[in-house]
Amino acid sequence: MNSPLEELKKNNKYNRKLRIALLGSRGVPHTYGGAEAFYIELAPRLVSRGHEVIVYNRSGLYKEKPSHYRGARLIYTGSLESKSLGSITHSMTSILDVVFRKADVILCVNSGVLPQLLIPRLLGKNVCVNMDGLQWERDKWGSFAKKYLYWNAKIAKRICPRGVITDAYEMHRVYMDEFQTPSACITYGANIETSQRPEVLKHYGLAAGEYYLIASRMVPENNPDLIVEAFNRINTRKVLAIAGDANYRSAYLDKLRASAGPKVKFLGHISDLEHVKELHCNCYAYIHGHMLGGINPALVKALGYGNMILALNTLFNYEAVRGSGILFERTVEDLQGKLQYINDNPEVAAEYRCRAPDRIRADFTWEHIVDQYEEFFLQLAAGDDPTRVHSTVANADAFARELAASRRQNSPQSTPA
Repeated sequence: MNSPLEELKKNNKYNRKLRIALLGSRGVPHTYGGAEAFYIELAPRLVSRGHEVIVYNRSGLYKEKPSHYRGARLIYTGSLESKSLGSITHSMTSILDVVFRKADVILCVNSGVLPQLLIPRLLGKNVCVNMDGLQWERDKWGSFAKKYLYWNAKIAKRICPRGVITDAYEMHRVYMDEFQTPSACITYGANIETSQRPEVLKHYGLAAGEYYLIASRMVPENNPDLIVEAFNRINTRKVLAIAGDANYRSAYLDKLRASAGPKVKFLGHISDLEHVKELHCNCYAYIHGHMLGGINPALVKALGYGNMILALNTLFNYEAVRGSGILFERTVEDLQGKLQYINDNPEVAAEYRCRAPDRIRADFTWEHIVDQYEEFFLQLAAGDDPTRVHSTVANADAFARELAASRRQNSPQSTPA
């Protein structure tokens, strides 16, 4: 059976090469966040399919400035590098550049700069935005920023009337129910990978299978404090390794470090992607405490690395894992019980590690994700409304409600069966 993209390309209206501009991230290659990792996967694959791709990079973050990355053209524009102004100012300089270029589609992965996309739209450009979760609920933002981000979500359909993308079926439902905003639902992808250089662990003072892993930003909504407390309560000879940091001075992180205890190792932000892979592929279990969705890139990557996953029980994490990991409630006691259970039953952990890559093969391969983005871009460039005709749309609301009902029926108990 042909894929939706293959069926689409049978029509000459859609079988064409596009010029695609990607903005809203720090740029590529970069190792800090999910947006950057996404463009690293998306841009070269679009190039390999014959499309012209531009990626906008934040000039101040790159000492060396190559002109291309794996076939994609890199354009460096300026920004005011600070926590609050870096993304906003870089997106503006990127937009002021792209409006003078031929671009069939402009994709932005930063919903915080959504109003700026009105400039290219009013100039006749096809603009689209990945709304990237419930940004207005994140603890790192103050009250004004939360209101601003909520307002952005509310006006998304006016700025990008044919170009809103959500990254989970539950997020698609949220945007329809709360904002009456239709969207295409395109999630995040991952590669299935195995350990190639286990000796990397020595650099961090770790041994294969002898540590639990957190790999995330050290911010409250990712619950590292809850995870550390639960871990410190279990009876184990293993350690907890934390790969991640805050990209600004954080009193929260300082307090977490002070209270963590001797069995918790803070590795900081790790920029070498091969090291990140080895840390994942050799951990005993990966603990994912993210509360806010949609489908989190770190969680999907962990499935691709074949991790034994313990993830916070949210609709977004349930949608990602779907039986390929164990969910825990947001209490120290529940996570403690599940950690102890996994620690004491290595055969259960081994079974979940076997399941994880199959979850990627089912829904999250990068080729599948890029197919869906290419389908979206072709429809948008042809004058269609992908938020209504894209292959992910027809049954999205029904599927989101089915997922929610399934999660309620399969709510995790204090100890897995």
